[in-house]
Amino acid sequence: MPGFADPAPLDRHGPARIIAMCNQKGGVGKTTTTINLGAALAEYGRKVLIVDFDPQGAASVGLGINPHELDDTVYNVLVERDADVRSIIRPTNVERLDLLPANIDLSAAEVQLVSEVARESILARALRPVEDDYDVILVDCQPSLGLLTVNALTAAHGVLIPLECEFFALRGVALLVETVEKVRDRLNPRLRLDGIVATMYDARTLHAREVIERVHEAFGDQLLQTVIRRTVKFPDASVAAEPITSYAPSHDGAHAYRQLARELVARGAAA
Repeated sequence: MPGFADPAPLDRHGPARIIAMCNQKGGVGKTTTTINLGAALAEYGRKVLIVDFDPQGAASVGLGINPHELDDTVYNVLVERDADVRSIIRPTNVERLDLLPANIDLSAAEVQLVSEVARESILARALRPVEDDYDVILVDCQPSLGLLTVNALTAAHGVLIPLECEFFALRGVALLVETVEKVRDRLNPRLRLDGIVATMYDARTLHAREVIERVHEAFGDQLLQTVIRRTVKFPDASVAAEPITSYAPSHDGAHAYRQLARELVARGAAA
């Protein structure tokens, strides 16, 4: 694995850099990457907020919160003007890592926001009161390119694309990059592609190695050097409702996400 220096400690926190974790294909390791990257950045002294922006609530479950028992979620922040985002944010069991949870209510937001003025900017407005409280805000998007994902891209400074090392996963990346460029042109000129991170990599298969080569040919330096290998420890950690960095701190998977955190800091994509 390539080496990246440990990030220097921060003497103060905020304003946050907002990163949308995006891929319209499901099952590519998006939520796993959001949770474990967030936990790794928190280990390095960063204050991190994870925004669960998927009605399935997988990031909430993965951090030990039962989404079905929640009265208030990110949905309330989107549809109620007087909702207090700070009162809805939950601490997690990981120091310096907080969560803005979601549940199935969020699926109604897409329909409700359609008639709103500046409907693409509602998440950006909702996060504004807490941007100075955090160093990094990671938005775990749903697997679609609908209005919720456009809201995440409009709020974000950068996009991180987790890409499963499999040819069918590769086909959708060009469409996603095109969407990112449209949002940059029309809604959010500061938006940039922070990188593509290869996930679920199995070095034993020629197929996975070929996919990495194809992505590198197409995207060059936008493919991050850190590669997340396939391991049963990730689903095990999910079942335990904690990041792999605390569930199995010395496992290669934990080291990989710490390296991803260091690489993003080194590239200026995280504080």
